[in-house]
Amino acid sequence: MTVGPRDAGKTEGAGGRTRGEVALTALLTCAMAFSMMQLFLLGALGPRIVGDLEVSPTVLGLTTTVGFGAAALLSPVGGRVVDRVGPRRCLVALLGASAAALALIGAAPGAGFLLAAVALGGLPQALANPATNKAILAVVPEARRGRATGRKQSGVQLGAFAAGLPLSALAGLVGWRGALWTAAVAAVIAAVWAARALPVDPPPRFTPTAWPPRGAIVWLSAYSLLLGSGIASVNTYLALYGTERLGIGPTGAGALVAVLGIAGIAGRLGWSKAADAPGRAPWLPGGLAGCAVAAALLLAVSAHARPLVWLAAVGVGIFAVAANAVSMVLVMQRAAPGRAGQDSALVSAGFFAGFALGPPLFGSLASSGRYDVGWLLVAVEFAAAGAVALWWAARERRPGVVDR
Repeated sequence: MTVGPRDAGKTEGAGGRTRGEVALTALLTCAMAFSMMQLFLLGALGPRIVGDLEVSPTVLGLTTTVGFGAAALLSPVGGRVVDRVGPRRCLVALLGASAAALALIGAAPGAGFLLAAVALGGLPQALANPATNKAILAVVPEARRGRATGRKQSGVQLGAFAAGLPLSALAGLVGWRGALWTAAVAAVIAAVWAARALPVDPPPRFTPTAWPPRGAIVWLSAYSLLLGSGIASVNTYLALYGTERLGIGPTGAGALVAVLGIAGIAGRLGWSKAADAPGRAPWLPGGLAGCAVAAALLLAVSAHARPLVWLAAVGVGIFAVAANAVSMVLVMQRAAPGRAGQDSALVSAGFFAGFALGPPLFGSLASSGRYDVGWLLVAVEFAAAGAVALWWAARERRPGVVDR
């Protein structure tokens, strides 16, 4: 069905959501899943890829830095493009670029080609939050935007699940290249869905460039950089920590990552709904980051009490991973008219930069077996993010301060 404002009176499900909103949320969740699918698949299929292409684990690790580095560099431009040409065109381009990146990774003959294909995958990441946020602003009533944002942000974790379970199982039958090409075909199908379902964008128009960012967007970008650094370190090294230091087998380590992902979905859905209340929303990022500090500290002591690692994984998912969705809700609440795409992109750029920077810092500690110090570094990153968020929230409450 076509998603558009004309569906506003046709409700179904809890909360009075329209059929248009339900369809839009499903499509945007799918787009968010595909925006990072190539990186999830590289992680899940890494052992097969390293063996077949005869590349080093270091090169495989570089794919994360290249992918998120490209996304961080492209995000400011991507946000301006979304504001100028509209979310429908950009969502179709996002899914098409995802399909191309997945297909090229599947065809990679060696390390150089692989890294170039991963860099192309930075484009869908750069378009994802600006385009999906802009689509929500166009269709979803203000009172339900937080919940819609949480649902579509959970698509990132659903993409990780798809890469880690069904596509990994498929790789056992048809090889890692076949699994990547299957994902590429699915992305093409999703692009056709977006082209048919979303309302037609208005003619492209000029929008002023918002650079450098102002007010709340500055603080949210800094917050996202610090938050992303910590989350990326946990995502990258949690399973390895489980096997190397805690004696958990490969299956158990995979389950640990799955627990993190499921908790992240639950946290994004719940905390984004809570952020629908404008008076409460500014305080949530600082509070969530503070709780994430406790989860990181649990990781640091779990070497001496192994069951704590499971509680820590749940805590990082519910608090740290969810905090990124809350920051997107705040962007939509604070974005200046006509600049939702640019503002979303600038905050996303901070998050992607954190994902590019965090794992190398942690990796230097992990390579020498100092995981406890690494988890303390993650706790410091979360604490710094919380301090930035609480400073901004307190400043916003001061009389006469309008922080947009």
